[in-house]
Amino acid sequence: MSLEVIGSGFGRTGTKSLKAALERLGYGRCHHMHEIVENPEQVVDWQRLAAGESVDWETVFAGYRSQVDWPGAHVWRELAKAFSEAKVVHTVRPEEKWWASFEKTIGKLMARYEELPLPPHIRDILGAWNDLVGKETFGGILDNKENGLAAYRQRTDEVREALPADRLLIFDVAEGWEPLCTFLGVEAPDEPFPHHNLRGDFWEVLGGEPT
Repeated sequence: MSLEVIGSGFGRTGTKSLKAALERLGYGRCHHMHEIVENPEQVVDWQRLAAGESVDWETVFAGYRSQVDWPGAHVWRELAKAFSEAKVVHTVRPEEKWWASFEKTIGKLMARYEELPLPPHIRDILGAWNDLVGKETFGGILDNKENGLAAYRQRTDEVREALPADRLLIFDVAEGWEPLCTFLGVEAPDEPFPHHNLRGDFWEVLGGEPT
């Protein structure tokens, strides 16, 4: 099994909603950070990558038909090359809303994760995330709005430049089923588009938001 859909969008751009939508459309299982949280054995591949080692993408994503969210979104170029027939969905949202969400979830978590009572594998994947995404995408600065928004804009520009228009969808989950289903060439379900992973959902998985 190979990836058929690759998600290149940052976390907090509706990636959990897109995961649910892709699985509803038959592109499941869909890889997401939550899959690593639930499957500790996956952490080692990302630790190897963070250490500068190579990995086999077919092995990393064995059993998955699609991928969204970090850490997979960090290696979107490599995945687009490894799975050359896959289409790429780049999730976006109004940038001020993205930053407000990122700052109160991922940004806050990464500032505090070493002191929180987290399971070892979650601590390990956050360490790998920091080496990959935190340092390479954000330059190690996760608490500065202008720096964050610059990285956010840069990623969208990079994806647009790198991929042909017929392989890429820039997608806001607020748009619902139509643009996604048209891009993938599938029929839209007669049901509301899923919307998941509000701020409370994010922290619930981690045992609650730290004070």
